[in-house]
Amino acid sequence: MAQRIQVLCIRKTRKQRRHQAISHIGGKNPDGSRWKISAKDAINGIETGRWSFYVGVDGQPADDVLVWKTPEGHKFLRTGHDVTTADDLLSLPQCR
Repeated sequence: MAQRIQVLCIRKTRKQRRHQAISHIGGKNPDGSRWKISAKDAINGIETGRWSFYVGVDGQPADDVLVWKTPEGHKFLRTGHDVTTADDLLSLPQCR
């Protein structure tokens, strides 16, 4: 079963294309230390069933982070219930 992990921050790139907008995601470990992994590693972890990421409010899950694909086949991370152009993942603060 996938480890369920809350994403608290992202590292954005300067690129405008959606599939290139996020380079890393991050959060806090149970001991309070911070973690950060590349979007590529997060995508691999989701696809292999190792991790399940979500964004939330007050520690409660709000939206799952899923792997999406552009029409050209480029994979990227995005929250699961976004049917508008707004993306909850992109609205997270920058990781330090």
